[in-house]
Amino acid sequence: MASLPIAPANGLVDELAGYSWSGAPTVVELRDVAGKAVPYCINEFWTARQRQGHALHEVSYRACFKPQLPAFFIERLTRPGDRVYDPFMGRGTTPLQAALMGREAIGNDVNPLSAMLCRPRLAPPTLEQVGERLSEMQWGAAIAHPELRVFYHQDTLRKIEALRQHFSAAERRGTFDATDDWIRMVATNRLTGHSSGFFSVYSLPPNQAVSLEAQRRINRKHGQVPPRREVPAIILKKTRALLKDGPPPGVRHRFLTGPAEHTPSLPEGSVDLVVTSPPFLDIVQYAADNWLRCWFAGIDVASVAIAHHRKVEDWTAWTHRVLYELARVVRPGGHLCYEVGEVRNGAVELDRLVIEAMRGLPFEPLCVVVNAQAFTKTANCWGIANNARGTNTNRIVVARRV
Repeated sequence: MASLPIAPANGLVDELAGYSWSGAPTVVELRDVAGKAVPYCINEFWTARQRQGHALHEVSYRACFKPQLPAFFIERLTRPGDRVYDPFMGRGTTPLQAALMGREAIGNDVNPLSAMLCRPRLAPPTLEQVGERLSEMQWGAAIAHPELRVFYHQDTLRKIEALRQHFSAAERRGTFDATDDWIRMVATNRLTGHSSGFFSVYSLPPNQAVSLEAQRRINRKHGQVPPRREVPAIILKKTRALLKDGPPPGVRHRFLTGPAEHTPSLPEGSVDLVVTSPPFLDIVQYAADNWLRCWFAGIDVASVAIAHHRKVEDWTAWTHRVLYELARVVRPGGHLCYEVGEVRNGAVELDRLVIEAMRGLPFEPLCVVVNAQAFTKTANCWGIANNARGTNTNRIVVARRV
């Protein structure tokens, strides 16, 4: 390793080499990746503790990263007013953090649910507006989907059906506004979970919905029946929690819905920084996880073409197509931060595949930032054990558009 030629010096690697968030020094290793000498900067660069970001981030979503991750790179690689983009925005962590830091926020996801989850939080209504709208609603809807009583008390399900009908009618009339948008987002986030703060009976985990049969098994195991939940009160409580740190500053933002490898509405060279995390290799079943949320939002989940690859070569080829499009939209001198991990019990390091996928593209790999972290019990329930199995580190490939 020591004989490898050192990559061109850059300020980011120099800063990371001397960086110490937790008191431990950063380890910098040169590794041969796809024929390039790539610095790997290894440390705990941000906290692994839960709920350390702005309260508006507290909207659960499967496989999302912490807001500290985009904040770390936004602070170092952009200035206020710059455009920050996430082509796989999920719950919208990167666009929201960009807005909170005074940057123009752009997000894209192939699932329309993502825009529904992020957009309301960039221009939220007041608690009073939400309360007034809830008081105006008609809550006595008929139950059109009785099979969902495996999750909900029948009175709770009537209120959920009433919300769906209200949103659908408001959209048809053209009266759907920012307050409706917010209430739909909060209600979507409260559909299933593990406590009385959700609409459902006890269910796991809180950032997805299990199948009907799986919920029946959970109910039998725990000897439980769905209790009556006060839907308006739960929405107001969650709204109060989300708004406790105040709204983001009024910055420009834009959301797209479509595949990351095809975004013709984004102008060439219009983005200063990309911070994103793509679907990992055969890890997460996003469509299956979000079936209930999509039902509530009126989205046909079967029509959402979320990328899912089992073969390494297929994932790498798809990543090349995504990076080809990102090379088009990122300005020369702009940066890309592509967060992945190790999968298949550490046998496949996706950062190496990302750098391989950059071949022939105008991206210069600057470094791989490896954020070593201690996992919480939430991660352990997914079969992840620190330094043993699962995805144990954030591995961010940082590249400059040349």
